[in-house]
Amino acid sequence: MSNITIGISCGDINGIGLEVILKSIGLKNIGKKFKTIVYGSSKVIAYHKNIITEENIQFHSIESAADAQAERINVINCWPDNVNITLGKPDKVGGECAKQALERAVKDLQAGEIDALVTAPINKKAMQLAGFQFVGHTEYISSAFKAKESLMLMVSDSLRVGLVTNHLPLREVAAAVTKEKILRKILIMAETLHIDFNIERPTIAVLGLNPHASDEGAIGDEDDKIVRPAIEEAKAKGVLAFGPYPADGFFGSGQYHKFDGILAMYHDQGLVPFKALSFGAGVNYTAGLPAVRTSPDHGTAYDIAGKGEADETSMIKAIYLAAEIVHNRAEYLEMHANSLERRKQKSLITEAGEEVEEENVIPEE
Repeated sequence: MSNITIGISCGDINGIGLEVILKSIGLKNIGKKFKTIVYGSSKVIAYHKNIITEENIQFHSIESAADAQAERINVINCWPDNVNITLGKPDKVGGECAKQALERAVKDLQAGEIDALVTAPINKKAMQLAGFQFVGHTEYISSAFKAKESLMLMVSDSLRVGLVTNHLPLREVAAAVTKEKILRKILIMAETLHIDFNIERPTIAVLGLNPHASDEGAIGDEDDKIVRPAIEEAKAKGVLAFGPYPADGFFGSGQYHKFDGILAMYHDQGLVPFKALSFGAGVNYTAGLPAVRTSPDHGTAYDIAGKGEADETSMIKAIYLAAEIVHNRAEYLEMHANSLERRKQKSLITEAGEEVEEENVIPEE
């Protein structure tokens, strides 16, 4: 863990992002076992520090991720000028700062300068004013890594909820939910639960698209014609997938406790129960990428920005989860590399044995 470097993008400077970052790594000393780097601005960080606490929080500007040191707050300055901070309001300046910090952090993530990225909340309107072309972090980072498919996975101590469709208007959801898309999401979830969360044989519950999972065709036929075939195909590939389950009864009856992962068809179907059960202690993880990215499960919370009231629990969990996944991936790769090496050695021994046997064969007269 001591070799892990976690980058943290500052998010919207007018929201609570820097407050929860400073509370996490400045006051709670989170991440002492590994290095942390905040992508933003020393001046803006100082402004937020003076608002939330009188304690002496030390942070150090560095030129590159390679200069980061453990047990201190490292800061990479992503814009050179002084900026106007308008706490509690989305504006173009806040969007531009968040965009520049995110772009620099992702660039370092792509280059392997940092091992994982934790993203503080952004405001979609502010990002659009700054010319950001993506709906959110998930879509931007997936595009940056040229991923054909990724999975938005909400994680808490008791729940892991993934989405087939992310930030999509409800009127477009049904057309976007295809058998192929559901299957890809199931497979990504199965792989990430196995590798990133170290679950040997993960079980996955798939929720239905329609109310009551179509109620045997009484409320549409999508669940029988699209969702169920995707589940069956996943089973044929060795995945322990089950469903489709009616979402209301599934969560209401507590069935979610029985599964390692849950796949919802659209945003609110998955996030409403997740946040009702885990709000403030959940993490948003982008699964299916070659890199690790997490974020807290809350937004910019403009209504409490600058008041020192923001709860840092979700940010703390996002930082720790990022480090844990980096560690689990490295352990998995090492274990399977050793396994591959053993198989190679066994193969060479077998081949050598076959050669010896052939040499000892007595030729027929």
